[in-house]
Amino acid sequence: METRPPLPPFTRDSAVQKVRLAEDAWNSRDPARVGLAYSLDTRWRNRAEFVQGREQAVAFLQRKWSREIEYRLIKELWAFESHRIAVRFAYEWRDDSGQWYRSYGNENWEFGDDGLMSLRLASINDKPIAESERKFHWPQGRRPDEHPGLSELGL
Repeated sequence: METRPPLPPFTRDSAVQKVRLAEDAWNSRDPARVGLAYSLDTRWRNRAEFVQGREQAVAFLQRKWSREIEYRLIKELWAFESHRIAVRFAYEWRDDSGQWYRSYGNENWEFGDDGLMSLRLASINDKPIAESERKFHWPQGRRPDEHPGLSELGL
């Protein structure tokens, strides 16, 4: 049986750990790696796009990261209960014309007993920013532990 610790029901510590593991995976920008955190029958609403199943989720992520260049993400736990976690997040990226954006959003997650995410509901808004307004400057990949989170950055 496929499992993805930490497993629900979540404590504050295990919810924080689950959020950081998700952030780290998404910052890898590796759709196949990220896809392993989702159940085979996962359901997503991402903005106005609806995704059904892990295979569609991986395809969605491939499209996303081909458009969102130099993507860097920070997630923060908002709330949790049993098998559910709510997060807020912000990520910075640029398009192929060089325009930078900061995207803000909230996600609601639901997990099976196996720790795989079965439901992901995301609401996201994009704000064009100047390159000088960027706050996420670490090298591509995992956010360093010493880099401030959203609350510390005032986001």
